[in-house]
Amino acid sequence: MNAISSKYNLVKIYELDFGNIEVYSNLIVGIVNDGIDFNLEHISALINIAEIHFSKRNFGYISLRKNSYALDPSVYKYLKELPTLKGIAIVSENELFKHNFKIEKYFYGNKMKLFRNVETAGEWIQSIVSPNHIN
Repeated sequence: MNAISSKYNLVKIYELDFGNIEVYSNLIVGIVNDGIDFNLEHISALINIAEIHFSKRNFGYISLRKNSYALDPSVYKYLKELPTLKGIAIVSENELFKHNFKIEKYFYGNKMKLFRNVETAGEWIQSIVSPNHIN
C-alpha cells in the first residue's frame, strides 16, 4: 500500500533495513521503522536514492512519522547539500513532534513544514517543486 494517494505516480519502493522509501515523480516519502536510531548511515542511503531519481529535477521529501524512533538532527546538514531538494514535510498526529519539529527545522534551515496528514503535505510539496514556484 502506498503512503500517499494514487494521484501521485509511484516510481519505486525501497525496502531498507531501517524503513521504506517510496519514490514518486517529484517527491519521496520515508517511513522509518519503530525503534530505529536514524543516523548518518541511514541518511546516506536516502541521499543515494534521491541522487538516483532527482539529480536533475526538483523534489520534496515527506517524513511520515508513523513510528517512534530517534533522529540525530545533525543529519539535516547533509540534506541541505542536495540542491534539488526544495523542502521537507513532517507528517505526524503526535503532539510531541511539534517540539521536535522546531529543533529539526533549526538544524535544516530550509523550507520545512509540519502537517497532520500526508495528503496536505503532498500538496505543499507540489507547490514548492513546481517550475512556477518563486523562492
